[in-house]
Amino acid sequence: MAVVSPSLIQRHISSSPVLHRAFHLLEEDEEVNELLKMSNVMAVTRLRYNDHGIVHARIVAGTSLEIFDMLVREGIHSTMLRDGTARNLEEAKVAILFAAYLHDIGNAVHRTLHEYVGALLAKDILDRLLPQVIEGPRKRVIAIRQEIMHMIFATEYNTKCLSTECGVVKISDGLDMSEGRARIPYRLGKMDMHAVSALSIRRVEIEKGERPVKITVFMDDMAGLFQVEQVLTPKILTSTIEDFIEVHIHTPQKTFRYYPK
Repeated sequence: MAVVSPSLIQRHISSSPVLHRAFHLLEEDEEVNELLKMSNVMAVTRLRYNDHGIVHARIVAGTSLEIFDMLVREGIHSTMLRDGTARNLEEAKVAILFAAYLHDIGNAVHRTLHEYVGALLAKDILDRLLPQVIEGPRKRVIAIRQEIMHMIFATEYNTKCLSTECGVVKISDGLDMSEGRARIPYRLGKMDMHAVSALSIRRVEIEKGERPVKITVFMDDMAGLFQVEQVLTPKILTSTIEDFIEVHIHTPQKTFRYYPK
């Protein structure tokens, strides 16, 4: 069992020198840092929304790698390996890490169309950083770059993921919802339904269940269900890995399976 949190990423980079290098390249890159800071200037300071910065990036990165490992252990194939855009699972994980970490940088321009803008902003960053992690000819780096750009673009609610790797990033984005960190932007300081629902969620756990990935959302009351319905479910249904996911709701009053019905 793993708890969705900023520390989850450490479990994965500590056992892989390649992922460790990739993560620290992102953490130490001036442009990446400033884009994430500007994402919060736009989202938090100007639009009065919740966090879309570096903490969210770390949470989604760690959660994505955790879910991907769970799928692989259950025999779910990597689309990148199948299609030859990655030579091994570690390269697929590098792509997931970069995509998860960078998926919200488009907010540095505007919330509107931020997934599309983020994919475009990521291109130059990836051209600069990927060759420091991925060995091989330029064409290999370009293929992985395009996979990452696809993953960022497809975090948009209605956009269909075209790879397993993309699906894990999209679902992981929707799992950052505990302690008021829900992915529906809610107006800070305004106790509307978005805020009440977000603040009802205490933690999110992932583990193996009847399906390869069981997600349990712990909430104080049923108000938290609004976040699951409006944020997580649409992402699951456009992830292409929806058949491998189950979602359970736990409240002080009852526990039940929410997805699939």
